[in-house]
Amino acid sequence: MENLCVKVHQLSKSSRYISVLRRQLMTQSRTPVQYASFSKVQQLHEKQFTAITFPLQDLARFLAPNVDTSSFYVFKPNQEDIHKAEMFFIPSHQHIIDYSISAVRMDHAPQMSEPEVCFLGRSNVGKSSLIKALFSLAPDVEVRISKHPGHTKKMNFFKVGKLFTLVDMPGYGFKAPKDFAEMVEPYLNQRKNLKRTFLLIDAKAGIQEMDNIAIEMLEEFGIPYVLVLTKIDKAAKSVMAKNVLQIQDFVKKNTQACFPQLFPISSLNYSGIHVLRCFIAHTAGHLPLSIG
Repeated sequence: MENLCVKVHQLSKSSRYISVLRRQLMTQSRTPVQYASFSKVQQLHEKQFTAITFPLQDLARFLAPNVDTSSFYVFKPNQEDIHKAEMFFIPSHQHIIDYSISAVRMDHAPQMSEPEVCFLGRSNVGKSSLIKALFSLAPDVEVRISKHPGHTKKMNFFKVGKLFTLVDMPGYGFKAPKDFAEMVEPYLNQRKNLKRTFLLIDAKAGIQEMDNIAIEMLEEFGIPYVLVLTKIDKAAKSVMAKNVLQIQDFVKKNTQACFPQLFPISSLNYSGIHVLRCFIAHTAGHLPLSIG
């Protein structure tokens, strides 16, 4: 009888644990969907709002007063701008957002008149996860994500209505396609409607050797690009602050074609995603920023 009581007690504790775990998982699964919409983020208290909407400016709180943070504020959309940008990423019958086509060569790429932006980065840096987060308000858009590095083997084109196209490029480095250079370099060098390349850097790891090679290529081609720091939810504030300052100094001293402001993002909790949507829409020529 005593053993039975012990087992019942253990089962009860286990059931409570499972119940708590289930609630936590449900909360975690709701959080990304909730914060995908800027109107939900606006309901947060000031510190949390800033952390999710402007993670770079939020990081400034952890830096010494004498640190130069002027490049943190080069691109300054207000909340109205962010709302307008978000509308471009919400589909409707007149505004269809969807995967369009894949290509393995420049001569296979579709001829499009709309502006394009492309996403480039090391294998497993989170390119596909970022694109999925950008399209989170268009849940029917299929963006394939894999836990294994090097999953993207082709150039994948996603059309945002008749406004612009996002291109998910294959990752470089580990398990990159053997013909990576033959696939990517002609696109970057010849695509006339390419407005900006978004080069993704792991916020925890900082600029790696392969990233340097990508930067040198973009500089050689004279292609306008911007650095996006991914997975900031996995980087301690101290590590992120150190890497941000090092990368900011690198950009200032060694680049000509790189936009001076970094864009830290988390595809998990949507930090920085709203401002990045805004920058994409602005880069594509569809969002003049409000004054004041």
